[in-house]
Amino acid sequence: MTVRPSPGDLLTIDGRASVQFAGDRALTFRVVSVSDQPTYHGWIWLTGYVLNRHGQATAKREVYVQLAGLRRATSTPAPKRPRANRPYASRSDQGDGGAVPDRPGLRAR
Repeated sequence: MTVRPSPGDLLTIDGRASVQFAGDRALTFRVVSVSDQPTYHGWIWLTGYVLNRHGQATAKREVYVQLAGLRRATSTPAPKRPRANRPYASRSDQGDGGAVPDRPGLRAR
């Protein structure tokens, strides 16, 4: 990939982009911003999120990489939304006090 990345791009950052990401330190990276800061020719600062194998962001990082070593990542699955484990509130749970019978010794203030 010799084209400058854009926000939203999904990249594989490995040893081709920088030796610090070689081997098991390779990242799947979602670009958030691309710095305009001057750098050495062919290098670039990227800010984004490291994604796990489920497509969930695990860390925000700023990385300094070679443009020529960047590759578009194969798409990862969309993050799953957490399931709500709580049931819907019943009519008697609305908090209006109508569902609770009056008990001796309790009174509203």
